[in-house]
Amino acid sequence: MIEIPKFQGTKQENYELCLKQAKALISGEKNSIANLSNLAALLNQALVDINWVGFYLFEKEHNELVLGPFQGLPACIRIPLGKGVCGNAAKDEKTYIVQDVNAFPGHIACDAQSRSEIVVPLVLEGKLIGVLDIDSPNLSRFDETDQFYLEQICEALLAEIR
Repeated sequence: MIEIPKFQGTKQENYELCLKQAKALISGEKNSIANLSNLAALLNQALVDINWVGFYLFEKEHNELVLGPFQGLPACIRIPLGKGVCGNAAKDEKTYIVQDVNAFPGHIACDAQSRSEIVVPLVLEGKLIGVLDIDSPNLSRFDETDQFYLEQICEALLAEIR
């Protein structure tokens, strides 16, 4: 298996570089699958102590999230709104930071190695289109710095989709 070299700066420096690279990667590209794929790969390279990063896309007709582009082990394919961390973040349209997924009521364990999680909803013009989901094998891996920059990256993505 090929080891992906991680960014070497501080957390904030890595996020600043990641945000710049994300904007450059998706600039002018309107295909959402291509953009989601590149962002998942970039975040996988930029972030330390994670074991899964990817997107779930909202299917309104089934009122559920469906697995989209990701980096990591195989994952749950469908998540109903209001179920697990992803489903709740999507339903509430707000970012969830969960320090211990085993303490989260209704957590969906796709990977037993995951211990903490952050989920950022993707809302375009008042409509849910999906979520960014990142898991870590470490407890309490995610904080407000992660939230700030990941929301910035998602906003850059949404600006290209418009």
